[in-house]
Amino acid sequence: MSDLRDAVLSGIDDEETVALAKDLIRIPSFTTQETPCAEWLAAYLRGQGLEVTVQEIEPGRKQTIARLRGSGGGASIMLNGHIDIDPLAGGWTRDPFDPWISDGRLYGHGIYNMKAGVTACIMAGLALKRAGAPLRGDVVIACVAAELNSGIGTLHALEHGQRADMAVVAEPYGARTILTKHTGTMDVVIHTIGRATHISKKEQGVDAIGLMTRAIDAINRMELTHVHDPELPGLPRLNVGSIIGGRGREHNLRGAYTVSDFCTAYVNVRFNASQTGETVLADIRRVLDGLAAADPRFQYEIEFPPLPARGLGRLAKAAVDVPKTEPIVQMVRRNLRHMTGAEPEHFGVRLPQSYAGNDTTHLWAAGIPCCLYGPGGGYTDYHDVHVELADLHLCTRVLALTALEAAL
Repeated sequence: MSDLRDAVLSGIDDEETVALAKDLIRIPSFTTQETPCAEWLAAYLRGQGLEVTVQEIEPGRKQTIARLRGSGGGASIMLNGHIDIDPLAGGWTRDPFDPWISDGRLYGHGIYNMKAGVTACIMAGLALKRAGAPLRGDVVIACVAAELNSGIGTLHALEHGQRADMAVVAEPYGARTILTKHTGTMDVVIHTIGRATHISKKEQGVDAIGLMTRAIDAINRMELTHVHDPELPGLPRLNVGSIIGGRGREHNLRGAYTVSDFCTAYVNVRFNASQTGETVLADIRRVLDGLAAADPRFQYEIEFPPLPARGLGRLAKAAVDVPKTEPIVQMVRRNLRHMTGAEPEHFGVRLPQSYAGNDTTHLWAAGIPCCLYGPGGGYTDYHDVHVELADLHLCTRVLALTALEAAL
């Protein structure tokens, strides 16, 4: 086993790893716009000799799944990473899609969440192939779309035959961190409905924007129904992330001399295992019903699931608590210890990272034991996003050894 481990590790070239990560940075792949990245990855992975499946999860929207087949009779493992990236914020000091390296960090938009993790999954799989490891089980490299859309890419993969006996999701929580417990998450759209009038008779109108400010104040102050979890003390929490008001349901912004009659807010909610999407919606509705009871002019609608065109999450992703005793969790732990001589610095829960949602929700619900392990980095107010190169290289090796142990 020692010689085989050495052979696998010798198949990892750090310069090649960085080159792949840079290539991925150069392909913008915002949520709903993943196809160019998926098609590039399909060509790259085929060129490396892997079996590749390109899935169309929605019309014109693709993701790429690669497979290194074993001889049969062994356990399979999925290395999972999402190719959709966060919205681009301002404040960058350089071109966010022209990667650069400084002080041991690789910079570029999308590298933190989570193209570094995707890179580590790919290079880990290629190391096994190049070593000629005598695998009995398959190694699946799932480069999925739509994690930021409630993980419908991973759901699509699972529903269309791309399963495994265990999985690691390479979210960016740090090369010395193994997470097994995290929040649930959902997006909710709230509309307030007013009555448009000209500014000259403003008093006769009902300002939908004004109604929304009252709604936002109320939901920010409300108590969500839950049982406190001391390991996740900051839950539940919500954030009103976007708001737009204007004339009509399409929010016509012209005519500021007319009272707004339709206003929309996007709300993200994070919740613990004592809650569900249904309990969250009931809490929001209870608070808004209270405003309507106190003022007959207050009219509202809740939109859930959000319309696909909004690019929001369409599902309530459940909170997850995978037992630390699961074999895949212990495999990652052993191989991290093998590479570093130390136990993980964070094991099970890490805050605030455990307040983020991810695709282990769907894997665990599908009966696939899983955990989170991926290269860390950071950003400042979402600009100058980076990954720590030491983390990227360590994670690649730990994932390669874990896949080897799982599939032998």
